[in-house]
Amino acid sequence: MRPVKAAPNPAPSKETAAGKEPLWRDVVGDVLRRERLAQERTLKDVADAARISMPYLSELERGRKEASSEVLAAAARALGLGLPDLLSLAQTRLAGLPRARPARASYQGEVRLAA
Repeated sequence: MRPVKAAPNPAPSKETAAGKEPLWRDVVGDVLRRERLAQERTLKDVADAARISMPYLSELERGRKEASSEVLAAAARALGLGLPDLLSLAQTRLAGLPRARPARASYQGEVRLAA
């Protein structure tokens, strides 16, 4: 059974609005949290089902920890998702964020926009 979708995406964070690329762990953590909240489940419930600690799941959701594929798969399963589902949701979320400004590169004394 597919979980109910959470509320629409919030306004871009200060980092994305300022032109910084979002970190993958932030995007994946946001997807985990949205899916958990859409199911009206607690951190403890999902952490127990995933067999990971509640503080660790909290840090994953906040983008403070870079999880292994095994941990991400366990968290996804605990939410009724497969790892491909979780990654697809994260990719969709990432694609919907504003793009960062391209970096500037110096080429033989000239300043050009990077491709």
